Amino acid sequence: MYNLIVILGPTACGKTTFAAHLAKVMGNAEIISADSRQVYRGMSIGTGKDLVDYEVDGIQIPYHLIDICDAGEKYNVYRYQNDFFKAFEEIQSRGKMPIMCGGTGLYIESVLKGYRMINVPPDHDLRACLEGKSLSELEEILKGYRQLHNSTDTDTCQRAIRAIEIEEYYRNHGEIEDTPLPELRPLVIGLDIERNARREKISSRLEARVREGMIAEIKSLLDSGVKAEDLIYYGLEYKFVTQHVIGELSFDEMIEQLEIAIHQFAKRQMTWFRGMEKRGTHIEWIDALKGMDEKVDIAMKMITKS
Repeated sequence: MYNLIVILGPTACGKTTFAAHLAKVMGNAEIISADSRQVYRGMSIGTGKDLVDYEVDGIQIPYHLIDICDAGEKYNVYRYQNDFFKAFEEIQSRGKMPIMCGGTGLYIESVLKGYRMINVPPDHDLRACLEGKSLSELEEILKGYRQLHNSTDTDTCQRAIRAIEIEEYYRNHGEIEDTPLPELRPLVIGLDIERNARREKISSRLEARVREGMIAEIKSLLDSGVKAEDLIYYGLEYKFVTQHVIGELSFDEMIEQLEIAIHQFAKRQMTWFRGMEKRGTHIEWIDALKGMDEKVDIAMKMITKS
């Protein structure tokens, strides 16, 4: 019998709404977010943190690992794995079913595969050596590692340097002490969306986020004292809008470059999920464009069949 439901898929495929409707029908489920940016307070529009999605037909679906740290912090997969299992065990202790929902492949796989994580400290000497290298140069360095422990979201130099820092630490410190993790029996459901439909949804969602005040949100974060380089570190909306706000990009340049980056990000997400399948994770794919009731019905049949 399953003790975890996982909902994954690329950006803009409707994961959260689907997970919330599924939780409502199940009647005893709570959602654990698997989004590397929604953990930050004050970063709502740019991350798509639509908390209204967690209310279905007047019923509030409980959620976890959203708004748990301040903007400007560097949350990571080590912290996520620990926070996930705390939430998982707490939900189970109340007789509820955890639903993990998100698109951050590394976070999801770190849980499903039980990666042995360590908290890698900053290596200031290494950072000094890598400073000034271009993103493409840093990505070439990353390719030299036999097995990447962190290979997603390296869309800024800061993120790429951090990934190299992690790889060097693992290389120099060998294997990590084995510690027991809770046993998982997951049902992994993926929302699959045809590329052209995904592109249309990404474009319309970006337009909506600009209308809803994404630029003002980032100005507010900067005014509150969050450093521009920290927002740029988060990538995607926070990278390009920050560059626009501080005068590095015009509005049109921001929109054009951001839209390209989001499409590329969605492609990387799907590459990661296909890689998960090759590495042994079975994913039951559902067409994201099906009606909500039909998608929920398909998922419920999978759940009850166990």
